Amino acid sequence: MSVALYITAMAVVTYLIRMIPFAFFRKKIKSRFFRSFLYYIPYAVLSAMTIPAIFYSTGNIVTAIVGTLTAFVLSYFNLPLIVVALSATATAFISGMIL
Repeated sequence: MSVALYITAMAVVTYLIRMIPFAFFRKKIKSRFFRSFLYYIPYAVLSAMTIPAIFYSTGNIVTAIVGTLTAFVLSYFNLPLIVVALSATATAFISGMIL
């Protein structure tokens, strides 16, 4: 019974998050500041959720830092996402084996 309640609560919350902007913003937003604020919200939320998970995922802060630095360097050179993800994972794994 509790699983059905959790699924229902998640569905309601998801629906509300998607419908509230449509209910309140009927006209085009003209404020340049507010539009830029809304533009960067997804990136900020994604970063806030991802960065802590990166540093706690390996159980060792050194391997997490090595993997993150690898990802930053490879993404700076505009490599594909799959290359960056696999290389960062492999680097973190190998550094964990060495340490």
